[in-house]
Order: sequence, then structure tokens, then C-alpha cells
Amino acid sequence: MGSNPDFPRLPPSGISVLIVGAGFAGLTAAIECDRKGHHVTLLDKSPTLQPLGDIISFGQNSSRFFDKWPGVREQLDPIIHRSEVFHFHDWTGRYVTTQSFAEEHRAWGPRVNGHRGEIHQILYKHALARGIDIRLDHTVTNYFETATEAGVETSTGARFTADLVLAAEGVRSRGRKLVLGFEDHPQPSGYAVFRTWYPSDELAANPRTRHLVANGDSHNGWIGQDVHFLAAAIKDGKEMSWVCTHKDEGDIKESWQFPGKLEDVLKVLEGWDPVVLDLVRATPPDRLTDYKLVFRDPLPTFVSPGKRTVLIGDAAHPFLPTSIQGASQAMEDGVVMAACLDRAGKEALIEAVRVWEAIRYDRVHRIQQTGVTTREQWHKADWDAIWKDPESMHLQREAWILDFDAEEDTYQRYDEVKAGLGS
Repeated sequence: MGSNPDFPRLPPSGISVLIVGAGFAGLTAAIECDRKGHHVTLLDKSPTLQPLGDIISFGQNSSRFFDKWPGVREQLDPIIHRSEVFHFHDWTGRYVTTQSFAEEHRAWGPRVNGHRGEIHQILYKHALARGIDIRLDHTVTNYFETATEAGVETSTGARFTADLVLAAEGVRSRGRKLVLGFEDHPQPSGYAVFRTWYPSDELAANPRTRHLVANGDSHNGWIGQDVHFLAAAIKDGKEMSWVCTHKDEGDIKESWQFPGKLEDVLKVLEGWDPVVLDLVRATPPDRLTDYKLVFRDPLPTFVSPGKRTVLIGDAAHPFLPTSIQGASQAMEDGVVMAACLDRAGKEALIEAVRVWEAIRYDRVHRIQQTGVTTREQWHKADWDAIWKDPESMHLQREAWILDFDAEEDTYQRYDEVKAGLGS
């Protein structure tokens, strides 16, 4: 498949990049590498990429990338969440406080929140329109590298090689073995999330829940002991997404995503606000997912010994949902790599990879920690203190995370970071 000349891109760099995994990390890396003139091949194990999932959030640090991809922002606008405020309640339904995002939207630009599958489809179709070589139904079973190239083998015995391989297929990426030198396994975090997305007709007909959907989009949260429940009405209130994070010690040896059971949710939420219980009872049983949150110790490196295979996205650094940065940091990974390769050129590819890791490593891990901080802030809440200072419940929205352009930062700091690498 040849590049579409209708999309702006830099002249060919001569660098070939093989990406494994067509999630947000992989698609962003593919699109950005194409923008920078690198030759991209993208593999994914799924036979088709269906619009699955529920709500996902992109902070201003990543939503700005959509504006750089012709036509993407225009396609996103009709489907994204429009509320600029978030209402906090305690588990009984008592109102606590409202956090407004209007000022940060004016100062830093808009967030993008919406249906994961719908947003993913827009990016996938954009990548196809650019002419990027995307090959579905390719299950990677092994990673390898030499002094001059890296590659993968698939379940059919096919081999693909490139100057650089980006492993972007999630926490169980087989690329982790090449990078770490051993097989590691995800551990249960002790928490899980019930998640769903469904039409809001029943909620609109229910006097107790009508206010959540009758006036367009809304965003509400209920906070309890070791449990929080977030509900977002979207598409002018026509659809509802809710997530419930709770303590869980489920087995994740084989899988960490299961069909959910409404009775299990109701048991977790026993004694909670009737509005919350009605949101759960209105959920179509086949739309509920029980998602176990996995834990990974921070990796000592994201890069293979030969510096030609790199872990990006969840393969390198899975985030807790309470960070609200998992997808954004996956996108930053791809943007920074494409820019580093552009800055270094093919002859200095190893240098580019080393600079990429130096730029990304500390930032990623600092932001990862915010997910733990927010979860503990809510789940271990001191309610006597909160009633004295309700705004202490607010999400921390920090400029160093959100008012940030990873592409611009890379070009500005490349030489400085390179100088600090040593031999």
C-alpha cells in the first residue's frame, strides 16, 4: 500500500518501522511515523477491528495531536462528551462539590472524552486513508533483533523485519521478554472495574435518573470506602457510560476481562444512592464488563539490549484509570519516537532510541503515580476533612502534564538530552 499524497508528510527518511498492535499507542506511532516520512508496517492479531469498549479520556496533552491529523478533529466533534463540570457526591447521594474544567479548556485547549471504539475507528480509518500498511490477523509469537535490524515471527511462520520494532500490543506483549531478558507476568492490583455503555432511554423515563440525561451531557461521581462510581451521559444525553472501581482479588492468570454480573455490582454498592443503583439496574446484562486492573512493577528499561525493539503504551507502562492518562501517554510515546527518529536520521537510529527513552521514562512514571494518588484520595477519604474543605476531593489538573506538547518538547530538548546520555 502506497502513501496517500493528499496528507502532508516529510520527505522519506529511509527508516523502516514495524509496529505490533493497533491500539492507540500503535496507531499513533504509525500515523506520526508516516507524518515524519518513515516507512511503516503495522500488525495486529485481530481479524477485524471492531468499535468495542466504553468511555476513554484524552487530556489536552494528547487531544492536540488530533488537530495535526487532517479531518480527525472534525470526525470526533459530533461524538465527544460535552460537559465542562464534574459533580461529586458521597455514596449516599449527598452532594459534595462541583469541579469546573472551563478555565483549563480556555487555557490549554479541549479534552476529548468519548466511546473508545468509536474514537479508535476514526484513527484506524485515518491511518488507512494515509496509505499505511496495516495487516490484521497477524499474531506475533516472537521478537528478535540483530546488530542491523529487528523483527518478529507470527503464528503462521511469517517473518517481518525493520530498522526498528515498536511493541504496542499491551501488558502481555511478547516483546517484554526480549527487553527484560525473561518472562514476566502481570499481577492483580487488588482492584477491578465494572464498565458499561448503553442507550439512556430507560434513564430518561425514570424520575430518579432523568436529570442525568434530560439536559444534555453530564458527568457525576459517587465516592465511598474503597469504591468509586463515575457516570457520564454523552451524545446530548442519549447514551450513558458508567464505571465502578472496587476492591477485587480475582485471578488474572489467563484473562483479566470477563462478562460482568449485575448482581455482583449491586452487592458492591449495597446501601448506596438509589440513583446509582438505578443506573446499574438499567444496564443491559450483555453490556457489562468486569475488568481486573493489573499491576506491573516499573520496568528498568523500555528498550531491548540491541536498542532496536521498544515497548510503548501498556506494554511498557500500564496506567490505573484514575490517572486519566493511560491513552494520552501511549500517544505521547508514539509522537516522541517519530520525532526522535526524524531528528536523528537513519544513521543515528540507536541514538534516537536512547534519547526517546531518556525523554519518556521519568515523565511516564511520575504520571503513573498520579493514578495511585487519586485512587487513595477517593477510596481512603477522610469525610470529616472533606466536609470542611469539599474542594479537596477535586482531581488534580496539573499544567506540567496537560499543558504540554510532546512533539514540540522533543525537538526543543533533543540535543540537550543527547548530550546527557554519555557514551
